[in-house]
Amino acid sequence: MKLGVMTVCLSSLSLDEACRYLKEQGVQQVEIGCGGSPGTAHCDARKMAGDPAAADELAATVAKHGLTISAFAVHGNPLHPDQETAGTAHAEFEAAVLLAERLGVKTVITFSGCPGDCETSKYPNWAVATWPEDYEKIRRWQWEEKLIPYWKKAGAFAKAHHVRVALEIHPGFCVYNVPTMLHLREAVGDAVGANLDPSHLFWQGVDPVAAVHALRGCIYHFHAKDTYIDPYNTAVNGVLHTSGFADTAARPWLFRTVGYGHGAQTWRAIFSALQQAGYDGVISIEHEDALMSQKEGLEKAIRVLRDTMIFDAPTADVYWA
Repeated sequence: MKLGVMTVCLSSLSLDEACRYLKEQGVQQVEIGCGGSPGTAHCDARKMAGDPAAADELAATVAKHGLTISAFAVHGNPLHPDQETAGTAHAEFEAAVLLAERLGVKTVITFSGCPGDCETSKYPNWAVATWPEDYEKIRRWQWEEKLIPYWKKAGAFAKAHHVRVALEIHPGFCVYNVPTMLHLREAVGDAVGANLDPSHLFWQGVDPVAAVHALRGCIYHFHAKDTYIDPYNTAVNGVLHTSGFADTAARPWLFRTVGYGHGAQTWRAIFSALQQAGYDGVISIEHEDALMSQKEGLEKAIRVLRDTMIFDAPTADVYWA
């Protein structure tokens, strides 16, 4: 496995400055936002689609610091009921795929998307309740009429350009846990796989180790981000309380830098499971810790990961057996 960083948290720096800093920290790969919620501070895939020289310059900037690109991140909602919003997300996704193909990057990361509940909806409807029965009707319509048809086409587009799609398993979108990831993959094929981020699993009560084993063979990318479950706020409000991310004192759970939600042994178990599952990709730090500065959070995460990650392939010589 390789140590990586999603560069969005360093958007105040140029890409050249960010890469220089990350190389000094011992980072091996960078994940670059190129549209959608990650923004375009370091890369705008749609602009680069018409400017091949700029794309090549981006690659040269990364390479001169001895780094490689693990993925382009273009998290958006291509199923949004607002057609302009959905159209923008789709255009950014296709541009990211074309950019990845040009630069030999094999992975593009995004969300699965979330439609409304009918053709006249204005806003997405994340329907996860089991009762009343209306929610099951909404889910069936969303999957059969929107999600599966979209990703059959979008997955085929990516595959035709030699790129695989890593869907971030994320609440708020149709693919938010292991069963929904496997369901979509069964329906549309291996053009889509998972960007596995334990921070989105911890607060749902999912064990990331169990998730890794269940997703064996379809983990295309991995985000290193932690979650702290506040026992007091959770005891009162549960995990679905809607206080904003900046209201850290009121939230039932917080995104934290690696090691500040769960200890080193948890992360060792996750990386051991990834090794058993045959994953040999990047461990990409996504820093979204509201209690730390960007650099402090990154550097603390890097220290934990350097101690807990498994960098080499497993031995082929089990000499003790």
